Amino acid sequence: MADLPKGFSIKTKNLMKAVVEEKLGEGGQGAVYRVDYNGKPKALKWYSGKKIKDPGKFYANLENNIKRGRPTGAFLWPEDITVKMGMAFGYIMDLRPPEYRDFSKFLIGREGFASITAMTNAALHITAGFRELHLKGYSYQDLNDGNFFINPKNGDVLICDNDNVSEYGKNSGIAGKARYMAPEIVAKNTKPDIKTDRFSLSVVLFLLWTKNHPLEGKAACPVCMDAKHEKKIYGENPVFIFDPDDNSNRPVQGIHKGAIANWPFLPPYAQDMFIKAFSKDVLTNPADRIIEQDWLRLFIRMRAEIYKCSCGEVHFADPVTPAPCPSCRKTNTFPCYIKTYRYNLPVHQRTKLYACHTEKDSDDFQVLTGEVSAAGGGFELKNVSGKNWNITVDENTTALVPNTAVALKKGMIIGFGGAEAEII
Repeated sequence: MADLPKGFSIKTKNLMKAVVEEKLGEGGQGAVYRVDYNGKPKALKWYSGKKIKDPGKFYANLENNIKRGRPTGAFLWPEDITVKMGMAFGYIMDLRPPEYRDFSKFLIGREGFASITAMTNAALHITAGFRELHLKGYSYQDLNDGNFFINPKNGDVLICDNDNVSEYGKNSGIAGKARYMAPEIVAKNTKPDIKTDRFSLSVVLFLLWTKNHPLEGKAACPVCMDAKHEKKIYGENPVFIFDPDDNSNRPVQGIHKGAIANWPFLPPYAQDMFIKAFSKDVLTNPADRIIEQDWLRLFIRMRAEIYKCSCGEVHFADPVTPAPCPSCRKTNTFPCYIKTYRYNLPVHQRTKLYACHTEKDSDDFQVLTGEVSAAGGGFELKNVSGKNWNITVDENTTALVPNTAVALKKGMIIGFGGAEAEII
């Protein structure tokens, strides 16, 4: 595909004008350019039309997605579409901010997270983005490691390449990449939908935490990965590399270093979730796939249990059944923990509560509602929710107004208004 020259002007359906400034990159379907869009810096994804199976259907789907609007601000969503120039056309979207990095670079070690908290936030943001996508009636259909830009400092995520997103029940004609496609698509038994999206999401999340693919163990090595082997490994006979009952596809020393090193770092309940996600039952029964809400609750728990040992090692510390630090082997016990209706939060000077802890039936992991800090040889909880809380000790109840704190004591009941917590 010939590059668009600098200064090339393209009209859009919204009667705007996009002027090409520079080429930013190129993928399998089209190229991305920085453009001046009616005086604003934007990105233009441009297609020759020759690499698209059904250009008319593809163009109409883009128009429909523009009309319906982006699911959340996390999506670099099509905002406007150009008029057709023969078979060629493109769409306008926001530029990626410079502080965001390609997810693929994290997988090969060229980028790293500033902290385990940032990494956990990335898992939360990726999952939340796809939950909102599905709630709005879309399916992604081509989910892979090239679809995410991540801020390594805080784990914030932008989701890109949304041109293949379609309304649920419709198909853009794109199946995806074999490594991320659900087994039933690799085997050509169905078309992409929400259930196949959920398999792809599980793959992306496993890659995030281990840096290796869940189905690529010794069965995928050292064979030449041609179409025949792809169909077998990803479609006809997929086996999870940590399947507890089938060791035929275990990671190989010296090759799958990420999985071997990082799998033991995950808390047992997180390992159990991935074992379920890639169990033979779930691999063959799409209706049993892990839903986004379950992933969110897993990562909310993991983020709350991130703890820095006195030796400097950061690990996950369950406040109910403490495990030894993986570095110094010291068992970190906590003076108490906060038992909410769904989660147990260890109490230390970095403990934070969010709406998912204090609001009933909420999975909002971003709105901060409470902060724990050291005080007077113990710990206190500050209410930053903007709402009055009720504190009950020995059957005596007092109000904890916003921006005030209370010393935490075992047996204390905290009423958040619709939800409660107990200090254990």
